Amino acid sequence: MRKAREEYRDYIKITADIKKGIVAIGGEYHADAEQLLLKEFGCKQRDIWGGGYNFQTYQFETNAIINLRSRTNSSLEIIDPKIREAFLGLVKKKLTSIRRLK
Repeated sequence: MRKAREEYRDYIKITADIKKGIVAIGGEYHADAEQLLLKEFGCKQRDIWGGGYNFQTYQFETNAIINLRSRTNSSLEIIDPKIREAFLGLVKKKLTSIRRLK
């Protein structure tokens, strides 16, 4: 977790495959983690979503450029409530110790 905060002191970028339950954290761009998930873990792009955690507000967020999809998601935010809930549920489960890093 500490390494994940090297790029941004008060924010951790989170990229997750909501079908396989794999979460990548940190880095400068969500797209870098997306490529890792695609190439190293055989994930499918349609299952990968991005967001982050803000250490100042203690809030998980669901916005990332990789969330823009011409037909299914026309926003940086995860629009579909089921997908948003799946993303947040997964990252909260995987990152339960995140508050201790402040």
